[in-house]
Amino acid sequence: MNLIKSCCLFVVFSSFLACTSQVSDVKSVSYTEFVNPFIGTDFTGNTYPGAQAPFGMVQLSPDNGLPGWDRISGYFYPDSTIAGFSHTHLSGTGAGDLYDISFMPVTLPYKEAEAPLGIHSLFSHSEESASAGYYQVRLKDYNINVELTATERCGIQRYTFPKADAAVFLNLRKAMNWDFTNDSHIEAVDSVTVQGYRYSDGWARDQRLYFRTRFSKPFAAMQLDTAAIEKEGKRIGTSVIARFDFQTKEGEQILVSTAISGVSMEGAARNLAAEVPDDDFDKYLAAVQDDWNEQLSRIEIKCDDRDEKVKFYTALYHSMIAPTIYSDVDGAYYGPDKQVHRVEGWTNYSTFSLWDTYRAAHPLYTFIEPERVNDMVKSFLAFFEQNGRLPVWNFQGGETDMMIGYHSVPVIVDAYLKGIGDFDAKKALEACVATANIDSYRGIGLYKKYGYVPYNVTDQYNSENWSLSKTLEYAYDDYCIARMAEKLGDKEVADEFYKRSRNYRNVYNPVSSFMQPRDDKGEFIRNFSPDDYTPHICESNGWQYFWSVQQDIDGLIVLTGGKERFAQKLDSMFTYNPSADDELPIFSTGMIGQYAHGNEPSHHVYLFNAVDQPWKTQKYAARVMRELYLNTPAGLCGNEDCGQMSAWYVFSAMGFYPVDPVGGKYEIGTPLYPEMKMHLPGGKTFTVLAPAVSKENCYIQSVKLNGKNYDKSYITHEQIMDGSVFEFEMGDKPGQAWYSPR
Repeated sequence: MNLIKSCCLFVVFSSFLACTSQVSDVKSVSYTEFVNPFIGTDFTGNTYPGAQAPFGMVQLSPDNGLPGWDRISGYFYPDSTIAGFSHTHLSGTGAGDLYDISFMPVTLPYKEAEAPLGIHSLFSHSEESASAGYYQVRLKDYNINVELTATERCGIQRYTFPKADAAVFLNLRKAMNWDFTNDSHIEAVDSVTVQGYRYSDGWARDQRLYFRTRFSKPFAAMQLDTAAIEKEGKRIGTSVIARFDFQTKEGEQILVSTAISGVSMEGAARNLAAEVPDDDFDKYLAAVQDDWNEQLSRIEIKCDDRDEKVKFYTALYHSMIAPTIYSDVDGAYYGPDKQVHRVEGWTNYSTFSLWDTYRAAHPLYTFIEPERVNDMVKSFLAFFEQNGRLPVWNFQGGETDMMIGYHSVPVIVDAYLKGIGDFDAKKALEACVATANIDSYRGIGLYKKYGYVPYNVTDQYNSENWSLSKTLEYAYDDYCIARMAEKLGDKEVADEFYKRSRNYRNVYNPVSSFMQPRDDKGEFIRNFSPDDYTPHICESNGWQYFWSVQQDIDGLIVLTGGKERFAQKLDSMFTYNPSADDELPIFSTGMIGQYAHGNEPSHHVYLFNAVDQPWKTQKYAARVMRELYLNTPAGLCGNEDCGQMSAWYVFSAMGFYPVDPVGGKYEIGTPLYPEMKMHLPGGKTFTVLAPAVSKENCYIQSVKLNGKNYDKSYITHEQIMDGSVFEFEMGDKPGQAWYSPR
């Protein structure tokens, strides 16, 4: 999703020794100390600060206890209350769902406000801390210190109590924002173990989450508060809150270990037994920190500025929060067909914010997470088999149909073109083609009939409009299908989809020189202004969506009238500022002129390279990285969107970006660090050197590849995977194009 994104992440660490000692040095660096999970918890980032393993099913994090846009991920940095620690959260999506299996420790008597806050405590940021895989806070009203850590499928809480009559509440009744409790259940298994489930509706329709919890100390008593849940005058289920009583000594610690499952209480029990068999918080904290260190060490940066290191490694961390694991330790998972399925030899994933993440997050995974890429593609194909089409924005075993396009296609195609994985490529192509030909889905039939989605035809298949954006997004996905078909030798499919990929031309109006909505008679909409945010354009305006032709930038240049006119239009986008009295929508943030970095449609505008003015790409990329990503809670200029905001930063800080995510080429921007090393599968290392780089020296003067002069404006996937060394000579003045004009 896409709403507001702000400034975030850069990172760097200390210098590296010779190759012979490099491996041990990498392992000795504690990258987790450079991760600040509070980045994005203020302003519009909508991130959460809690504990999670890389791509983990559990996201154990504090909830302030109040609903609202600012608390869409459960936590908002300016707040002063905590009302529970729940096990599921979304990272910067703008979607108010989850907050499942919420625990709250108290001493008696406890503080309870009117709904929606309920039982809660005040807290202070001076008594709060977080790092990768760890969160800590002191609940002021009870003098209870809470610590959180996690494995992939389990959350582990450690409460340090005062001498008191104490209790722990488990609240399955409370629902916030879009969420609604349909039914819930809690039962005691023995004196330290409970299990149950919570069924809910919200963004994730018919969500089912099961749990098994083990306390490290027997509870003295268990009380259940149940109430009927009614909808439309009929009882549909039961809401339940459990209270577990304890007598605690000063400094006594109680661990609460909880496994979750989308399948069953028995599945949750197996997850708990496999991943958290012991009551040992420090053991699991050390394990998740080791996991994060290994993940984060795949990219090394050299820099003396700690803030820059924190920005980079927090960005890399945020890019590894989602997608999330969605199968139990035995391979079982809940599918979109409402049946339980089982994987063998791979892991099922969910939480795919594809309208956002196909642009940079998934291309980043092809370098640092190729095994997960393979599993993600297999997850898509299984979803197709069970749901009849590839996912658009799926999570918790279902499809939300949020945003547009069929952007699982570029993720599949990118993996195939890069030779990643062992998935069945022919079946994958069949799934892509079938999804692209569902005429009854969101205007696809209209798109095929007219060569664009008419803005004036709305029915049950095209009710939300966004006609212009759909045309451009579908055309890009069609190009991806054509690329895959071509490589597989299917000329008929390739020709058909290459033709469809040129449909972007059908919404270009040469009179206005913008992409413009058209009706079913072929007439462009009247009184069109590219400044306006209209129902025909998805979370953007005409300026921001004009460039969404990643598959054919050269063709877009020709349409616009040539390189000079195209360059003028790019200049205008960055210099034409909204009026002071313009009321911009919530997703137009991180503005530079009409460029909105807080939302994804602008992210690939590394396009000055295409008109032989690379210094402008360097200028604006450096400005975005330095001004719109900060080491502060408000350090993201828009929604994090499951890693896309951060993946943009990771790529850009390394000095290049995938304008066309499946093109195999990465446009050169400007590196941020004197030295960057990306450790690749197979033992090779890709290196970027820029010894003179600084805030002022952001302009590339010349480039060398493996010691020889380099004359291209892009880096190829093969060059990166070969372990090449790129060296940039930097200066404080724009350099002429070092490469041969296109």
